[in-house]
Amino acid sequence: MPSLFSLYRKIFFGRKPGWDNQPLPRISVNTPGVALEPGKVADYAQVCGFEFDGKTLPPTYLYVMAFRLHAVIFTHDAITFPLLGMIHLRNRISQFRSVTVDERFDIDCRLTDSRETDSGLEFDLISRVTVAGVLVWESLSTYLYRIDKPGRRARPPKAGDIQWENPSVWELGDDLGRRYARASGDYNLIHLHPLLSKRFGFDRVLAHGMWSKARCVAQLMPELGNRPCVIDVAFKLPLFMPASVCFCAEAMEQGYKFELRDQKGRRPHLCGEISLL
Repeated sequence: MPSLFSLYRKIFFGRKPGWDNQPLPRISVNTPGVALEPGKVADYAQVCGFEFDGKTLPPTYLYVMAFRLHAVIFTHDAITFPLLGMIHLRNRISQFRSVTVDERFDIDCRLTDSRETDSGLEFDLISRVTVAGVLVWESLSTYLYRIDKPGRRARPPKAGDIQWENPSVWELGDDLGRRYARASGDYNLIHLHPLLSKRFGFDRVLAHGMWSKARCVAQLMPELGNRPCVIDVAFKLPLFMPASVCFCAEAMEQGYKFELRDQKGRRPHLCGEISLL
């Protein structure tokens, strides 16, 4: 698997001219026979709140491996715009069966589609993980390269209609980004230290969006067990740390919907649904 450290050097210190107003090319990258390290899975599970039995992977863990291939695509010469400030809008994970730490995985990632919106350029990355030729896990991530447009007014996102009663409250320390980075390998500077995040225009460090998703899923694991499912989330407002946040979930006919909001339960950081397959 590629080293995220070397790829981040290209992302943070490389120079690109900017988007050339052309649709993005279709780019694919794959790595066969990927083996996992149980110790790293255990570290990831601990920082995200999963109970790891030493064998069955958390449903979100394979994203950690797929993201390394995302970064290869981000740094491809055909991507002409800088990646600083890129926003992860949505992520959908489909887990078709439980997977274990001792399996060998073939991982394939593809940039499949791009489109211009009112906010900028959106593009999709699909990641597929197979074992012995059988699809066991899939992820669709939508990213945004923001383009400022005259007269555009950004509207703050609204919370959903979930019944907000007796939410769980989580206290997030300002070291969470560093702990998640060590566990996942995702050392994006805006998540590590205030001095680094200020360099890129943020007063405080931000929580990784995929940590937020993983933490919400971990909270629901007693109800989910190892059943196949689709976990679909939209990332709303940035989550600055330290912070107090609250989580609430509501059962649906074939799954759950959930949200992560600020301490007062008003501003949404993440909204999601889990559909059982």
